[in-house]
Amino acid sequence: MPAPEPFADQRLVRSIERMPDADVPAGEWPVTIPAVRQLLESGLELGAGVTFLVGENGSGKSTLVEAAAAAYGLGPEGGTIHSAHETLPTESPLADWIRLVKRAGAPKWGFFLRAETMHGYYTFQGSLPNGRDFHSMSHGESFLAVTESYLTKPGFYCLDEPEAALSFSSTLAMIGALSELVANGSQVLCATHSPVLASLPGATIFEVSADGIHRAEWENLDLVRNWKAYLDAPGRYLRHILD
Repeated sequence: MPAPEPFADQRLVRSIERMPDADVPAGEWPVTIPAVRQLLESGLELGAGVTFLVGENGSGKSTLVEAAAAAYGLGPEGGTIHSAHETLPTESPLADWIRLVKRAGAPKWGFFLRAETMHGYYTFQGSLPNGRDFHSMSHGESFLAVTESYLTKPGFYCLDEPEAALSFSSTLAMIGALSELVANGSQVLCATHSPVLASLPGATIFEVSADGIHRAEWENLDLVRNWKAYLDAPGRYLRHILD
């Protein structure tokens, strides 16, 4: 048997593309979101390891992560492959219009951590015979417990604003967990508002805005520049708001 190519592409998911026969209604949400429209027109190539999507509220980053998770077979409200947990379906139809271009033989495992629906997921877990009682933990502790329970073995992981429940030190712990996933060959797609989380060395970062999706470096992100400017001089911002 020939030896594997030394520089073979080991990404589990190489790109997100429009399904050739997808019936996409022009002029309707979520196609009206520039980032979604660009994805459908040009596709999105994911980096190896961790890919971050950063941008303002409403820019479409969570819509993209949610659709990628569903297209991979993850529970749309959080969970593993073919998760049975569902409360109120609110997902966009984007998952039905896209496909994930995957590596042959890629692991089937994955998990979708969706901050806004984790309370319902905890209730679902608590109803299972051997489910964990995440409700007995603090908000941040439960997020880290989910990470320790499910984000462990090689797979494709989708995270939607995982920093929502995390303190500064817990966000650093999440960076450590993401680094361990990269080391075991996993791939992560993460939407975030955290300049701390997005600072993970080696990550691929896309800035999502009214202009679509663009590759960016951490130090050039609006997210980073705005936080640095605010922390240097909060009064410059607050006087316009409090006055």
